[in-house]
Amino acid sequence: MNHYMPVRLFTGEEAVARNADQVVWPGESCLLVTGKASAVKSGALRDVTEMLERKGIAFQVFDSVSQNPSLESCRQAGGMAAGFGAAFIIGIGGGSALDAAKAAAVFAANPQLDEEGFYGKAWDRDPLPIFLIGTTSGTGSEVTRVSVLTDSRGRKHSIHDDKLYACAAFGDPRYTMGLPYAVTLSTGIDVLSHCAESYFNRKADEISRAHAVRGIRLLNAPLTAAARGELLTLSQREELYNASILGGLAICGTGTCFPHNVGYYLTEQYGLPHGFASAVFLPDLLRLAEAKMPDYAAGFYRETGLSRDGILKLLEACLPENEVHMTREEIDAVLPRWENNNSVLNTCCTVSTDEIREILTDKFT
Repeated sequence: MNHYMPVRLFTGEEAVARNADQVVWPGESCLLVTGKASAVKSGALRDVTEMLERKGIAFQVFDSVSQNPSLESCRQAGGMAAGFGAAFIIGIGGGSALDAAKAAAVFAANPQLDEEGFYGKAWDRDPLPIFLIGTTSGTGSEVTRVSVLTDSRGRKHSIHDDKLYACAAFGDPRYTMGLPYAVTLSTGIDVLSHCAESYFNRKADEISRAHAVRGIRLLNAPLTAAARGELLTLSQREELYNASILGGLAICGTGTCFPHNVGYYLTEQYGLPHGFASAVFLPDLLRLAEAKMPDYAAGFYRETGLSRDGILKLLEACLPENEVHMTREEIDAVLPRWENNNSVLNTCCTVSTDEIREILTDKFT
């Protein structure tokens, strides 16, 4: 086993107010990195600013983070933090805002850094300290060292570094109560992807599998209820959020597999929300695992308490109708991006580019 997760994690109702005094806030000013709406609507921004005011910590707000945040917007946030003299960064929102906060912390400490230097980790100074407040139940970014951003070519890339771990993270399930139906399904199905892809990863071990299995067990009932259109209770929302954290812990040590990386293309080119884009390929991951490593796949179903049919029914209930159509020429043109790709290579049931071609052809032509 090989596990490292240094984030101090606080969850539960009023997590920020109840636990703020347990954290050493490293300075007298900070930048809050958020999107336009979710931090405000959820009440998270109010809770954080009230806490900062009580502690006499000055702050400014950068609220221009969009879905699939661009590296350029993160550079702007970092520049704002540097200009303000911020001592640390607080990210508030879903995965996009949290990932952007991590990148902003890098740019705040290295204002002259360009795109190549960012991805190449040519960081002269360590990122500013990072604190994260989640408002969705999906990415698990609160507890990972990963930031997924869109580069200047419009392609999504992930960057991994221990310096991107948050000093502390806060998760209050109340913040997720008002999530739109589609967001609840997309983020929930992203959790399922994280857990399954971690389980079927070459780097999986006892710790990551334990997190993945528990995440799926915790996720199943509330996500099934959400897929039926039921109004979720606070307790069910908390189960979804905790499952999201477990999914994040699972991929801490393993990373994801081919569904996530191939799914990036669907988001870039067709605007499919990230969670849906990854989950589209989960049936293929399960099918390949059953064919190439049947005993291991059987263990997955046994430990999670879900059959393959059960997972496929949940996916069918959550995923929107397929509106993606690709030509064979487009598929052939994009295949090289997955040759020697780490996420593809990490899939324990080895997946070739020819198999990815077959999957894309079957689904989208």
